[in-house]
Amino acid sequence: MSTQSYPSKRAGGEPAPRDQADTDLARALPYLRRYARSLTGRQSAGDAVVRELLESSLHDPAVHAEICDGTIALFRAFTRLWTSLDVPRSQGAVADHSSQIARVPSLPRQALLLNQLEGFSVAQTGAILGLPESETDKLVQQAVTELGLEEPVRVLVIEDEGLIASHLESIVAEAGHRVVANATKAAQARILFEREKPNLVLSDVQLADGSSGIDAVDAIARLSDVPVIFITAFPEMLLTGERPEPAFLIGKPFRDESVRTAISQALFFGSHGRQ
Repeated sequence: MSTQSYPSKRAGGEPAPRDQADTDLARALPYLRRYARSLTGRQSAGDAVVRELLESSLHDPAVHAEICDGTIALFRAFTRLWTSLDVPRSQGAVADHSSQIARVPSLPRQALLLNQLEGFSVAQTGAILGLPESETDKLVQQAVTELGLEEPVRVLVIEDEGLIASHLESIVAEAGHRVVANATKAAQARILFEREKPNLVLSDVQLADGSSGIDAVDAIARLSDVPVIFITAFPEMLLTGERPEPAFLIGKPFRDESVRTAISQALFFGSHGRQ
């Protein structure tokens, strides 16, 4: 994978010692939560499925051994659970989104998220989904094609670094959408949101003047349920599963395709960006 430093087996393919395996699992879980949230469209829904996987590992030694056997095995175990649940409903999960999920074939969405958001190679994505590499590549390309069919939307960027803001604007444009404004401070973000009425927000977390992108989004949320994607250099801090956190989250440095995929998912599910 190109962007994530996920844990894996030791050199030579030997299983890691128990303590190391548990440490590696703890490091990988935030990224599994991110994938689960993107797949379901909500923090609560995604975290519920991850929690169910962890709870099942407490009662089934085979499941525990599998999820401690490296990141590919962890995501594969999650995929098996997700498939068995079809549309997970535990903890109020995503029952109200079931009709939306049914509109898009599940496998292409999973392949796209694993490959272009989580940064797994096509071969690794196939291993997670239990599919041949050639079939997996076709699924990713199918999903990419579907992205190009989206209706264009207006986007507000909250980012204080000019080069990053410019880069995001170019990615948004290539995806067929348009950045209508860029805010560099939390207070400015609300003013621009009220003026431009965007359909989507891309927000940094820490802004240069000491204000917070999270505070900016909280203020915006009181005005609208517009979907939000957070972009941060410290994604693990917002993937703990212990408090209200984003459903859509990208780490810095980011890949263009990761941003495009996150935009597609956020628009697909609409609001609920922090539930």
